[in-house]
Amino acid sequence: MKPYAVIGAGPMGLCTVRNLRKQGIPCIGFEIHSDVGGLWDIDSPTSTMYESAHLISSKKMTEFAEFPMDERVADFPHHSELRAYFRAYAREFGLYDCYEFNTEVVRCERDGDDWLITTRCHGEEQTRAFGGLLIANGTLHHPNMPQLPGEFDGELIHSCDYRDPAVFDGKRVLLVGCGNSGADIAVDAAHRARTVDISLRRGYYFLPKFIGGKPTDAVGGKIRLPRFVQQRISAALARLMLGRPSQYGLPEPDYKMFESHPVINSLILHHIGHGDVHPRGDIASIKGNTVTFADGHSAEYDMIVLATGYKLHYPFIDREHLNWQGMAPSLYLNAFHPEYDNLFLMGMVEAAGLGWEGRNEQAELVALYIRQLADGARSAADFQAIKRQRATARADGGMKYLQLERMAYYVHKDTYLKALRTHRRQLQRDLPAPVAAGGQRSVGAV
Repeated sequence: MKPYAVIGAGPMGLCTVRNLRKQGIPCIGFEIHSDVGGLWDIDSPTSTMYESAHLISSKKMTEFAEFPMDERVADFPHHSELRAYFRAYAREFGLYDCYEFNTEVVRCERDGDDWLITTRCHGEEQTRAFGGLLIANGTLHHPNMPQLPGEFDGELIHSCDYRDPAVFDGKRVLLVGCGNSGADIAVDAAHRARTVDISLRRGYYFLPKFIGGKPTDAVGGKIRLPRFVQQRISAALARLMLGRPSQYGLPEPDYKMFESHPVINSLILHHIGHGDVHPRGDIASIKGNTVTFADGHSAEYDMIVLATGYKLHYPFIDREHLNWQGMAPSLYLNAFHPEYDNLFLMGMVEAAGLGWEGRNEQAELVALYIRQLADGARSAADFQAIKRQRATARADGGMKYLQLERMAYYVHKDTYLKALRTHRRQLQRDLPAPVAAGGQRSVGAV
């Protein structure tokens, strides 16, 4: 079997290589940085991390099942602890030997049934043939830069460029957008800036990180409730714990809980309540340093920070190869191409509570499919037909997600995991014999 190429050494790339090795599939990973960690390595040229960033979901709901984080690590670890965790994971399972570091993937082209992949390392390019391609370069590194209504004479940055709160010292700052990063940055700015305003054009649900001393995402996790019940209970709990957004001068969401990603941050509400951060409406116009809002109010600013999210970005491969439709590639279970049996998008999936273990299960299914297809298993032929028929089917569990690019690859966790596990059992039916694990986990996880 020709080796498969894996792009990226973040958590998705690492667990992809791990699962390929478990199935005995030869592979080479490519990483543009000098070490593993991806997004969580603040020193990587593609990382959009900032100094104060912590994990949004709790460690127990996020970690790899076979490699739990050390008990001494906080429930919501700092990004530096997560970088150490991924490096330990790579060492534990011998993944460093599978990677070529300081290597950028320049181009991926189809050549018959193979992939010709051109890489660049220290200025020198080479092209090699691979039996398959697994793209795991992440979804949160290419900024969404909306067109502003006018020209701003001050400093304009996207949240991807933000690192240190010192940039806010003494400045009049306007944040645009309020995802989780936007809320974090607003809180950072509140401690350093002269003034901080935040402009929102739609409502958000806010949740605290802790309820009763326990991480919010771990509360009630063992009790499975119907989707609409979960939505109502979570919304009611948010109102009980934090109140309504309108009580803080923020717009109310016009959609149900989890139809867009909630903001897991109560500190921003704390700062709004203390007058450290001032809510504003949508921007109507900009002239010089003056920003006028939809309600007619105006204010002067020295800096605008666009916390407007990210776009899917795969510059090294033509969109036509990704079955791109609308705002995202259309792939079965967000990973399996309807026609190509050796091209996979790894980690292009988001869901509340999915964690890295859920993504690991995706990688497990992909590796198992590659192995069974190579062995000519009947179960692989059956799955091959399914992925072609259901490429446009979305595992949303009936959720009506907002029509936003950020939500274009969202799935319902329980629906998604059920599908992964069902297909895994089906593919395992005709396995010829157990495959060597490629290294067993030992004691000493970070």
